[in-house]
Amino acid sequence: MYRLVCVHCAATYAPDQIIYTCKHCGHLLTVEYDLDGIDVSREEWDRRPLSVWRYREILPVQGEPVSLQEGGTPLYHLEKIGKELGLPELYAKHEGMNPTGSFKDRGMTVGVSMARQLGMTSVACASTGNTSASLAAYAAKASIPCVVLLPAGKVALGKVAQALMHGARVISIRGNFDRALEMVHELCISHGLYLLNSVNPYRLEGQKTIGFEAIDQLGDVPDRIVLPVGNAGNISAVYKGLRELEALGFIDRLPMMTGIQAAGSQPVVKAIEQNLDELVPEPAPETVATAIRIGAPVNAEKALVAIRATGGTAAAVTDDEILRMQQDLARMEGIGVEPASAASVAGIRKLAEQGLIDKDERIVCVVTGHLLKDPETVVRQCEPPIEIDADLHSLLSVLR
Repeated sequence: MYRLVCVHCAATYAPDQIIYTCKHCGHLLTVEYDLDGIDVSREEWDRRPLSVWRYREILPVQGEPVSLQEGGTPLYHLEKIGKELGLPELYAKHEGMNPTGSFKDRGMTVGVSMARQLGMTSVACASTGNTSASLAAYAAKASIPCVVLLPAGKVALGKVAQALMHGARVISIRGNFDRALEMVHELCISHGLYLLNSVNPYRLEGQKTIGFEAIDQLGDVPDRIVLPVGNAGNISAVYKGLRELEALGFIDRLPMMTGIQAAGSQPVVKAIEQNLDELVPEPAPETVATAIRIGAPVNAEKALVAIRATGGTAAAVTDDEILRMQQDLARMEGIGVEPASAASVAGIRKLAEQGLIDKDERIVCVVTGHLLKDPETVVRQCEPPIEIDADLHSLLSVLR
């Protein structure tokens, strides 16, 4: 059993209500389970395949989910980068290996399953790219019409292509992501579409399984989990899930939740550094890391709690630092990620260089999206292919 609860005033709502924020105070909602009534053992989970649905007892979906076999993503030991930074226990959880190439699939398998469970007949989102790609795919799987709003000219081509191919109604607005989110929220409230941005508490339930899997793969709780922060849903979700594991007695401590933002879009970082209770939105966010180019994160309230309650921190990295780490992950570790994904490891490099990381920490960096999500940025960074005549002499001449 579960219910929806306001994170601010603790007002409660029935789980079948179509509601995204508290009617009393306007704050965010969370899914609260009767954990005393959950009957599952660690051994039972361990017998199941590693996936989102391994943990179905603390997910809200009843019956068969809308699934594309999401989760079960690899955890890589970053031996070379870790050695360079003096961090021998540095790992990357590669969420780009999900079906549509990003962590969003964890949220959408639950979110679209809940749309169907609640009897909704259409779904919608605003997106910087990955959300639209994922929602379009899961809506197609569920045979539910899908509408996505994108900021015109601000979304990587690979992500737009996915949304289009999966049959979503794709609409570009002349405005930024924050305005797109306002518009789609208004649309859903007024016309009955089901909103599947991270303001929807059910969507975050799928994303919390990143932390579950990381612990299962490591065989222990890491000292620190590091995530890129855009709308701040991921860091909030992972923290919530780990608190549930702790309440169930499956873990006995929480990792330090650490959020990394781009320097051109860092309202959460500023709130942490300035000890603010509420963040000040960035009116014109700008970064090459399009997936985290968000100036007013809707889950900031939850994210600030997650960071502070675990003794974590937040840091900002420049575009140059992000792109350098994107190349290092590819060329040193063989791991291809989009720019926003590289932000988490770039943030650890910066914190390590500043002496803010203990050398014996076991650290899991979540890298959120695949390299091919943003091929234009990759091509701009790299030398173009060498063109030669089709003969061996020409080939040998360039290889020398």
